[in-house]
Amino acid sequence: MKLRRATTVSIMISSLLVATACSSGSQSSETSGKLEGRGPITFATGKDDGSGLNQKIVDKWNKAHPQEPVRLIELPASGDEQRQQMIQNAQTKSDAFTVLDLDHVWLPEFAANRWISRLPEEQLDSSRFLQPNLESAKYRGRLFAVPHSSDGAMLYYRKDLLAKAGATPPKTWEGMQKVCEKVLSLPEAAGMSCYTGQFEKYEGLVANFAEAVHSAGGEIVGKDGKARVNTPQAERGLEFLVDGFRSGMIARESIAFKEAESRKAFQDGKVVFSRWWPAQWSSLSKTDGSSSVAGKFDVTRLPGLTGPGVSALGGHNLAISAYGENKATAMDFIKFRTSEQQQKFALDVAALAPSLNSVYDDPALQAKYPYLPVLRNSIASAQPRPRVINYGEVTQAIQDEVYGALSGDKSSHEALADLQQRLERLIKA
Repeated sequence: MKLRRATTVSIMISSLLVATACSSGSQSSETSGKLEGRGPITFATGKDDGSGLNQKIVDKWNKAHPQEPVRLIELPASGDEQRQQMIQNAQTKSDAFTVLDLDHVWLPEFAANRWISRLPEEQLDSSRFLQPNLESAKYRGRLFAVPHSSDGAMLYYRKDLLAKAGATPPKTWEGMQKVCEKVLSLPEAAGMSCYTGQFEKYEGLVANFAEAVHSAGGEIVGKDGKARVNTPQAERGLEFLVDGFRSGMIARESIAFKEAESRKAFQDGKVVFSRWWPAQWSSLSKTDGSSSVAGKFDVTRLPGLTGPGVSALGGHNLAISAYGENKATAMDFIKFRTSEQQQKFALDVAALAPSLNSVYDDPALQAKYPYLPVLRNSIASAQPRPRVINYGEVTQAIQDEVYGALSGDKSSHEALADLQQRLERLIKA
């Protein structure tokens, strides 16, 4: 999953639009348009990662539907900039975008502002999808998108070093610390650190923080939409991270790590454990000399306070712009892109985690991608980051306060008290 941080410009735009939408009690979260019209459409998504996946899928569709072609529109690689361009397109009521590839945390904002169309649930078999991802495609109980990919974090570990130390994969934070004590005493582990994740001040930090809080039994925003982060449970979660940096259990350079840096640290054999998404598996497994851990690692569930931890939910959903034309074609393209065949193709080509149960059940894929059972369990128990309309402002507040605690500028208690106050001002439940 590509994680994002909000830009100042997108925050300002979002704030103004949300304020306008919330000021009128007569407005509905639904659009009045129907899914009618057939013909050419566009598919707006983030810049390709080098796999060519989106263009390949579009080419498949176009070959089978020459009268209803799809034109791929690649937006910037940055999630912030993708979101900003989609908002600007909606603000001007432009029909330039038809199908939108949305990070699932953006959906409440887009649905509440009526920038996307409500979808006909009767046209989909909802039981086929992983339920956490299906719920992420809904707003106030109504379907506004369809999940085309999922994501869940896993704990990557050096199985060779654990075996050498006579240790098993840990289920708790305390267990991970004890395993590290054994492993790091081995001559083979000289110079290594225990654990790394993504702790730079960006969206990845929000995911790591949310996982620590949820894994300690806490919340950031409750199901009632109210901020609930200033609690003993949340503080235990944040303290796990703060203490990790203080003690050296978490590699100190991780304070500046995003996904690429944390992957490289594990790939180069510098850490015993790494929190990462499933897409890392293929890079780590390469036998061309680029990975020093090929064949030496495995994955398990994230550890938690008293047992297996809770992953942050990842994934992307496909929605239809309220201002796009040929919505009937758009709906059919969404069905095509989220089909089992195309999700298997996406797993093979770009390591995208599927959103359909059936893909995880495929024995051939389980043999090819042995992490799939662990990933499925991770997603099944995953919790979303705050589902709020003004997510850009909320994620920025979380990044500010959590990074302050990790860098030592504030205590965990002070950071969470300040965060609670900021969230209460930002979130109107």
